[in-house]
Amino acid sequence: MDPLGFALENFDAIGMWRSSEDGVPVDPSAALPDGTKFEGVAGLRRLLLSHRDQFATTVTEKLLTYALGRELEYYDLPAVRRITREAVAAGYRWSSIILGVVKSVPFQMSITRGREIEQPQTRRASR
Repeated sequence: MDPLGFALENFDAIGMWRSSEDGVPVDPSAALPDGTKFEGVAGLRRLLLSHRDQFATTVTEKLLTYALGRELEYYDLPAVRRITREAVAAGYRWSSIILGVVKSVPFQMSITRGREIEQPQTRRASR
């Protein structure tokens, strides 16, 4: 199950707020595997704010995975830690995480796979 998703249960498929579905009240309460309980968007927000460092690390891992187009490896983890440290110092700003991903060694040194890279055409000097 998706406990974080249950907190957003009041939103329908197109993002409209709903209090009931087919006459049955929506239940936005959830519990994490460790037993931590929360309810609704406000409860989810409080939960995430109480685990800021863990949330910033997870967001960094997910964004870097997407940016690299592959799963993270052990050698990517120093970059994740650096990006997270910088995000903490910047007050957990999204821009800090995104900039950190773009400036990271794994992103800067990534190789395009599955596509041929076009070589620039060289012009022959005409006589």
